[in-house]
Amino acid sequence: MILKDSIEIHAPVCRLFEFFEGMSHERYLSWHPDHKLFRWTEGQGIKPGNCFYFEEVIAGKLLKKTVAFTRVETDCRIEFAPTFWLMRLFLPRFVFRAEITSPSSFRFISEIFLRVGPIGARLNKREFDAVREHMRVEGINFKHFAEHNGDTGAGA
Repeated sequence: MILKDSIEIHAPVCRLFEFFEGMSHERYLSWHPDHKLFRWTEGQGIKPGNCFYFEEVIAGKLLKKTVAFTRVETDCRIEFAPTFWLMRLFLPRFVFRAEITSPSSFRFISEIFLRVGPIGARLNKREFDAVREHMRVEGINFKHFAEHNGDTGAGA
C-alpha cells in the first residue's frame, strides 16, 4: 500500500533540496501544525546515512520515529526509512520526489510505503485517512515555502 500526495510547485526544483537540506526544529514546526520535535541524530543534511528523529501527532496519537536517508538523487528524489528493523518491516520507506513539469515548476510528490494487507488497511482506515490529510497539509505548506523565498507560511 502506498499513501500518496502531490501538488504542483511553481518554483525551481532546487527548492525541494533547499527545504530538506536546511531542516531544523523551527522549520519542522512551521511546516505543519501537528509537528512537535525534530533533531538531527547522525550527520546533518540530506546525505545517505544521515539520521534524524521527529515527533508528530496524527489521528490524535503522538508518533516518534528515527529515520535514515537511504537514497538521494539530486533534484529529483529523497528517500528515508526507519532505523529500527521491526518498524521497517511494516514501513519500509518514505519518499519525497519531484517530477519536473516545466523549466520553472515541478510536481512535489510525497509517498509513504506500507506493508499492510487489505484487512489491515480496512482496520486502520481512519488512521490512514489522517495520514493522507497530514501529507496534504505538508504539501500545501511546502508549496508556500518553495514559491515564497523560503518562508513556510504554515497554517493551511
